[in-house]
Amino acid sequence: MDILNEICGLVRRCADDYDMIETGDAVAVGVSGGKDSLLLLCALNRLREYYPKKFTLEAVTVDLGFDGPDFSPVADLCAGLKIPYTVIKSDIKEIVFDVRKEENPCSLCAKMRRGALNDAIKAKGIKKLALGHHYDDAVETFMLSLLYEGRISCFKPVTYMSRTGITQIRPMLYAREQRITAAAEKLALPVVSNPCPMDKQSKRYEIKSLISRLDRDHPDPAGKIFNAMQRLPLDGWEAEGLNRQGGNHLER
Repeated sequence: MDILNEICGLVRRCADDYDMIETGDAVAVGVSGGKDSLLLLCALNRLREYYPKKFTLEAVTVDLGFDGPDFSPVADLCAGLKIPYTVIKSDIKEIVFDVRKEENPCSLCAKMRRGALNDAIKAKGIKKLALGHHYDDAVETFMLSLLYEGRISCFKPVTYMSRTGITQIRPMLYAREQRITAAAEKLALPVVSNPCPMDKQSKRYEIKSLISRLDRDHPDPAGKIFNAMQRLPLDGWEAEGLNRQGGNHLER
């Protein structure tokens, strides 16, 4: 099977389970330039060819202001897919790292980036934002909340932002990171290198390393955590697909 079709199947299953897409939706994909968001864009583009609920796509990138990233290959990809593409210039890097000198900058950076995305798509009249968070991201976020905040929490598959009227969806939640990496490499996606100084130094990276160590001695700890999140379920995590099929149906 074509590897993009495999990812697209997982995206469709997630979209169906959480009613992420409705007929007539205009969906903006937040494209950071990383493998996750680029693959999501390609999968949604493939999905819209046959999905019974017809929707349109746009791609939006927030340029954080770091020196080095070149988004022209992403623009070329979007042009080839006939997807409108917008790059939003921002001073997020300057505010977070140079002015405020945040010791733990990831939270503020993510909040500002999401705000810029919301403002950009709202100006276009788009009310649905697709983000590239995947299976492993969800598990890591759950563990971050548990170990660093003492909370049982995670982002939701679908989140309605009442202040902006925008709904955030995460259709890649059923795809494991290893599968995403392999697909991005096989498809030769134009991944933009990450210039952030916090790359591989954040608390999230510590959690990723912890789960990797656990995986050496225990069978699929990430899978057990993800299944528990759906079966508890966490707020917003009860999947209709589990109710219909009576069990977990994610990839292994």
